Amino acid sequence: MTKGRPHVSFDLYVLLLALLAGLPGTAVALILLWTGDFAARSQWLLTVGIGGFWIGFAVTLRERVIRSLQTLSNLLSALHEGDFSMRGRTGDARDSLSVAMLEANMLGETLRRQRLDALEATGLLRKVMEEIDVAVFAFDDEHRLRLANKGGEQLLGRSADVLEGAAAYELGIADLIGGESPRIVERAFARRAGRWEVRTTAFRQDGRPHNLVVMTDVSRVLREEERQAWKRLIRVLGHEINNSLAPIRSIAESLGNVVKSSGTGAEDDADLRQGLSIISSRAEALSRFMASYARLARLPPPERQPVDVGSWVRRVAALETRLKVVVRDGPAVTVMADGDQLEQVLINLVDNAVDAALETGGGVEVWWGSRSGKLEVVVEDEGPGVPDTSNLFVPFYTTKAEGSGIGLALCQQIAEAHSGAINLENRTHRQGCRARLTLPLGLDESGTGGA
Repeated sequence: MTKGRPHVSFDLYVLLLALLAGLPGTAVALILLWTGDFAARSQWLLTVGIGGFWIGFAVTLRERVIRSLQTLSNLLSALHEGDFSMRGRTGDARDSLSVAMLEANMLGETLRRQRLDALEATGLLRKVMEEIDVAVFAFDDEHRLRLANKGGEQLLGRSADVLEGAAAYELGIADLIGGESPRIVERAFARRAGRWEVRTTAFRQDGRPHNLVVMTDVSRVLREEERQAWKRLIRVLGHEINNSLAPIRSIAESLGNVVKSSGTGAEDDADLRQGLSIISSRAEALSRFMASYARLARLPPPERQPVDVGSWVRRVAALETRLKVVVRDGPAVTVMADGDQLEQVLINLVDNAVDAALETGGGVEVWWGSRSGKLEVVVEDEGPGVPDTSNLFVPFYTTKAEGSGIGLALCQQIAEAHSGAINLENRTHRQGCRARLTLPLGLDESGTGGA
């Protein structure tokens, strides 16, 4: 409407147009009526009748137009509110109102299909995000968490409801937003530590910039590559060294026999025999040393059988004679695993814990539990702790004076062959180290499967 001109509602505007449409005919009829030779009573009755018909038809026309528009408005309002079940009644295809209703109905059907497709796509996306073995985080422009999948919840040890709105620096991943993508980082979280491939990308939602961070645990893949490299190296070293050690040991023994039979002097004979004995013993020790490393390259795949966790833990703890190992009983659970290989893993972990505890006069405790379909067997000691946990699983690396550096590497290989993992960390609230073996549960208490 033009500024300064009074506003007329559409309802009143339609009524006025209807009255104006009938005004000429009504006026002519009344003029003829009142100028003609009619009785006064007839003139008044006809005037009331003509006026009533005029106003009645005008009001009816208004109601018909307004009611149709209200119906169309209600239909569009339902579509706006997301209710796509309402439909307008259609008639003749040549009727403009029917055409408008038909178009509104087609719009509603299109929106219904689009919403159904969007819901199905969103449901599929959520299902994929929940099932993939990666952590996904979405941050807003203030670097506050707006979305985390199940992998992200497990990684940070908190539910998405608790995590939502937390700042990136509070979660310890502020430095992962942006930067080079992809890249490999080493990071320790509440539930897991290792090496991660980080991919970041930017997107917009509601017109605001957001950042998506996807973290994939590549520790196992990289360790497998390292392990294959170590296997190739060990095979080459073992072949070459054994080829050299065999004749050295044979020649040393032969020279020793010559010295014994010929003799050139008591003192010289003793020195020669001692030197040859040292050469022979060290060659044999080096041969045994290489044979132990060759086990890494020849570890057979696990032969899975039901293993009762309680019996397994108590049996290994009873093998230790240097120190009494305290066993704290957990739930009655069973895993599908190679019992001999698991026993070797726990023997190594307990042996390391006892070695550490004997240095400080502390104790060793073993306990187990189940969480999220996984078994956790924990060995805790009260030793001096580990100064550097990053190299513990590297073959040839050891913190013991007489260690070979094979025990933990072999344990890790066995655990990962069972789809599990081993984690070593220093205890936070007291002195000592904690070794955690995680395995998927295969059978429950009834032996029916599941956890």
